[in-house]
Amino acid sequence: MKLLLKAVRIYDPSSVFHLQQQNILIENGMITSIGGDQQQADQTIELEGLCVSPGWVDLYAQVGEPGLEHKEDIESLAAAAAAGGFTDVLCMPNVQPIVQTKGAIHFLKAKAASLSVNLLPVGAVTVDTQGKELTEMIDLQRAGAAAFSDGAKPVQGAEVIVKALQYLQPFDGILMNRPEHTRLAEYGQMHEGIVSTQLGMKGIPALAEEVMVTRDLQLLEYTGGRLHFSLISTAAAVNAIRQAKAKGLQVTCDVASYQLAFTDATIAPFDTNFKVSPPFRSEADREAILQGLADGTIDAVVSGHQPQDTESKKLEFDLAEFGIINLETAFAVANSTTRNTLALEILIEKLTAMPRQILRLPACSIAEGEAACLTLFNPDLKWKPTIESIRSKSKNSPFMGQELTGKVIGIVNKGQLVLNHSF
Repeated sequence: MKLLLKAVRIYDPSSVFHLQQQNILIENGMITSIGGDQQQADQTIELEGLCVSPGWVDLYAQVGEPGLEHKEDIESLAAAAAAGGFTDVLCMPNVQPIVQTKGAIHFLKAKAASLSVNLLPVGAVTVDTQGKELTEMIDLQRAGAAAFSDGAKPVQGAEVIVKALQYLQPFDGILMNRPEHTRLAEYGQMHEGIVSTQLGMKGIPALAEEVMVTRDLQLLEYTGGRLHFSLISTAAAVNAIRQAKAKGLQVTCDVASYQLAFTDATIAPFDTNFKVSPPFRSEADREAILQGLADGTIDAVVSGHQPQDTESKKLEFDLAEFGIINLETAFAVANSTTRNTLALEILIEKLTAMPRQILRLPACSIAEGEAACLTLFNPDLKWKPTIESIRSKSKNSPFMGQELTGKVIGIVNKGQLVLNHSF
């Protein structure tokens, strides 16, 4: 099959065509021609404002299968990812059973083999994600684990962090940890501050994140290795990571795009679709995150996708589960909230080149002779997500019906073209 992308603007610093408007011809999953006159093709995509970049990579998403298929299964996750522009998604190990065996790695890879999106399994760091005994990470890496994390469960023990960092060094593995002191955050429902006091809610202090970031950085300096912080949310965490990078430590981090959209003062009170962990923080924290994105302290923007079924969300706020679905809105939310502070080129880099570097994935370039791994998007198109249009099984999103700027048109990956239904 021949596919022609006509007059698309290319966003790829590794390509000689970066920021140019060109025709791209794809044959049987390979880029065969860039530039030149219009060519014959079986299918042509020509849309005003159409842009293309290497396929986007999400470093943090939860998939329900196996065990929690009613919230999300592998097929629905892949469909949501494709609709959101992601060709590669890192899947956290928090399923039932936990992803801690070679069989579990093989299960995910086999079920995703024919899908348009590459689903990258994360192996658990500790047995049953209980934070005590290490898993057989070498075996998991050989089986295909792309990274190691306990996902939604922050690793608490300093001795576990040290051992894991040491264990991963021989094969340059990366430890990913969500920094939160669980005892300090215990029973918390939202960010600890004036708003939580006014609403009479138990708060999650910024300190719960900051103390763990500082500790883990000290442990990294002691042991060496590679450490990645998932879903950071506070100004002090951004500053600590900035200083650690200046020291030369191999540390990276990401932020969920939805952290840029709200603060504790702008959420709808008691609406469980705004209940997320880490919580929406203060305006000062949000501004620090924007600065961290601009100066390179924050390496990647992620979806932080956490599907929850209606029974888990339609409850009193303190009883409802944490989490937001965001695969389909991740880019639009980030693009909408950073248009005046962050160049589009930088945002795309944090969805493409930087996540690939962190995971040591092969580089993806828009060049003749390369496999077509592409995301098609229009950064200026306005749209509103609706319950009917969302492909995720769960609908727990605060963005339903909100106008967002920046629309994914589709992806080309693994020889497959997936277009959003509205196009």
